[in-house]
This record gives sequence, structure tokens and C-alpha cells, in this order.
Amino acid sequence: MEEKLQQALQQNAITSPKRNILFNKYEMGRQLGQGNFAKVYYGRNLVTNESVAIKVIKKDNLKKERLVNQIKREVSVMRLVRHPHIVELKEVMATKGKIFLVMEYVKGGELFSKVAKGKMKEDVARKYFQQLISAVDFCHSRGVTHRDLKPENLLLDENEDLKVSDFGLSALPEQRRSDGMLVTPCGTPAYVAPEVLKKKGYDGSKADIWSCGVILYALLSGYLPFQGDNIMKIYRKAFKAEYEFPAWISPEARNLISNLLVADPEKRYSIPDIMKDPWFQIGFLRPIAFSMKESAFEDNIDLNDEEHKEEEVEIIGGRPSRPFYNAFEIISSLSHGFDLRNLFETRKRSPSMFISKFSAATVLEKLETVAKKLNLRVTGKKDYKVRMQGATEGRKGKLAMTAEVFEVAPEVAVVEFSKSGGDTLEYIKLCEDEVRPALKDIVWSWQGDDDCRPQ
Repeated sequence: MEEKLQQALQQNAITSPKRNILFNKYEMGRQLGQGNFAKVYYGRNLVTNESVAIKVIKKDNLKKERLVNQIKREVSVMRLVRHPHIVELKEVMATKGKIFLVMEYVKGGELFSKVAKGKMKEDVARKYFQQLISAVDFCHSRGVTHRDLKPENLLLDENEDLKVSDFGLSALPEQRRSDGMLVTPCGTPAYVAPEVLKKKGYDGSKADIWSCGVILYALLSGYLPFQGDNIMKIYRKAFKAEYEFPAWISPEARNLISNLLVADPEKRYSIPDIMKDPWFQIGFLRPIAFSMKESAFEDNIDLNDEEHKEEEVEIIGGRPSRPFYNAFEIISSLSHGFDLRNLFETRKRSPSMFISKFSAATVLEKLETVAKKLNLRVTGKKDYKVRMQGATEGRKGKLAMTAEVFEVAPEVAVVEFSKSGGDTLEYIKLCEDEVRPALKDIVWSWQGDDDCRPQ
């Protein structure tokens, strides 16, 4: 009998899945997603059986990319904003090498997936927009501006209610200048207000309202408002707020959007203006918001390696994370609505495009300087195009690339690279290892990057 029992225990040990227990409090399961600096796993509270999402961040990654302050800011913000339509941060824990953010598990997916399927009925779009404005209003009342509002950062729960997520680029009152303005350009280009790209400073709350306007247009249309056959035309339209409404959007909804997508932030609707709007008011019930409990958080997240004993949590299994949605590729497919074919490519391609807060002439001068430093010969320069060629033979001849500069507004330019000769892998390596670092002083944001670049 004892021998059979021992055999049964051994067999059970072989067949039972390994459990990953974090701080004797949470069981970690499958991988839900992956970003540039963190992985998110499904988790379960062992005491309450509640489902959670656990964001795991390696401290070394933060230090390498100088993102320590960004994580501290994200936690500080989420301590301030607890609201029915904002993803709740439940707990923050840390070991010697990792930070664990335990958050509300929102299993309905991204609002983006619904937008990608096409336009919504107005009553459905209105519900989501009302919930978005309620959450944004609460954030602004606590001095927080989100700065990266877009359908990918709006999640849906099991009741199809909206939850605002990802406060990694948000701003607190202490980040403002003495005049109350912000200066660091942040966000995803397709949703960024025109004034954010300028050097004069901007009101983060008004910039959030612009993003809300783009989102509402996308919900009702199934595509983004500013269209054109190239990047230059698209951005020029955004700076002038030039767009057209599809025939199916009602006059009442058009009126609201027209007051949100206003290039001059001083003339743009405020949140009180939105809440007084007749289209917005239909069926609107303001949810009850409440303050975050302080007891669940440390006052300071330790990002050093000296104080905590490492408690390793082995992460096994998981599934491939969702592809990285690239804002520039969304823009490039605007003429076809939300054409997803270009969105599911990995980012291992070369960083082929960036936005600069400098004039086209300054950017061209910088490109020529960089070409000389990298021993690339400038073989052609015409109509804001520069062709550069390597001096040595590669696997497929001499490597050559072309950079085209589009000036979309005074001191705002979009630069696009393309390979015009040589081996693709050699081109990618050159872009990643040498071109990108050499241009860092004129770049606002590279294709695929969402983080804020300090000025």
C-alpha cells in the first residue's frame, strides 16, 4: 500500500503543472502581453480568488533606458486616480531585481479591436465616449493629464464598460512650468494635439481633449480623421484641423467633434463644455469616483539592488504577446480605413521613420553631418531627399539609403528612411546601431516608440 501511494505521488508530481507563487499571495499564470520593458501575466489572489493582471518589470531594463522616474510617476498617478472607468492598481511589490504592479484584470480586450472592425452605432459610441470623459474629468480634477489617450489604451471589462489604462506617459502637477504648461512632447502621433509638437509649451488637459476628439471620430467612422496619400499631407491637415465627416454621422455628433478637433487649444471645448453638449447628455449618468487607498503602496518603490532579498519567481509557459501596434503604420493605411495588414509586423525591421521638432533645413544639415561621421558618401540631394552610400562592399554590394524630409509645420518635420542598395540585414544593423544614436539630439520620437523623450 505504501509503495502504491508513493508511486501515485510521483505520478501526480509529473502530471501536475508547476505553480508560480508570488510573495505567497498571488499565483501567476499565462502571459497576457509584452511591451518594450515589461511583461504582463494573468494572476489570481490566493486568498480572495480574484483575477488580477501582474505587470513584471526588470529593474535593470529601467536603469538602462532611464525609465526609473517614469515608473515612479505611473505608480504615483495611479495612487491618485481610482475611478470606475480607470484600471485599478491594487498593489506594488518589489524584489531585488523586479517590480510587480498588481492591477485589475480587464478581460474584454482593447477598444481598438472594435474600432478596427468598422464604425459603431452612435448610442454605443456615445456610451464609451461618456465613460472616457468621466475618467478623464476625474484625472484632471486630481491634477493628472494622461497624454497618451488612444483606443489601444482603452480596455473593456466583462460588462462592456470602458477602463482607461497605461499611465506611463501621464503628467503630475509638479511637472508643469510656473505658467502651468508642459513642455515634453508625449503620446502617439496619430492622436497628439498640434500644440504638443511646438516648443511654446502646452496645456496637458486641452491636449487630452484633442485625443478624445480623435477617438470619438474613430468610433463613429471606423477610421482616423486626418487623411492623405503621404505623411506630409496628413500632418498638415492635422495642424489645420482639416477633415471631413462621413455621411452617416449625425449633425449633433458632428457639432461636438467640430468643437473638440480645434487646432487652437484656447477655442477647443473644455470638459464642462462637453458635458453640456446635447449629444453627450443623452443617457449620461456620472459615476461615483473614490480615492485610492494608501495602505496598499510603499511610499517609495526601491529601484536599487541593495535592500531586498531576491525572491525569484519562475515564469513558465505563456503564449505569444499581441503584436506591437505601430502608430505610423496606422497613419499610412488611413486611406483604407483601419487596414490591419501592416500592423502585424515585428519591430525588428529598421526604425524607418521619426518626427523631429526642427525645421527641414536643420534636419537635412544634421543628416549630412551624420553621413560624414559614419563614412557614408552623399551621392544625391534634391527636393529634401538625401541619398547616402557606404564606402565598402557588403554582402550585396555597397549599402545605400535614402532619407526624405517632410516639413509638416514650422519646426516640425517627419523623416523617412528607405534602403536603396545593399543587404537588408546590414541596413537594419546600421540603422539600429549607428544611425539612430547619431540622430538622437534632433529626434522627438522614432517609429514604434511611445515613451517621452526628455528635453
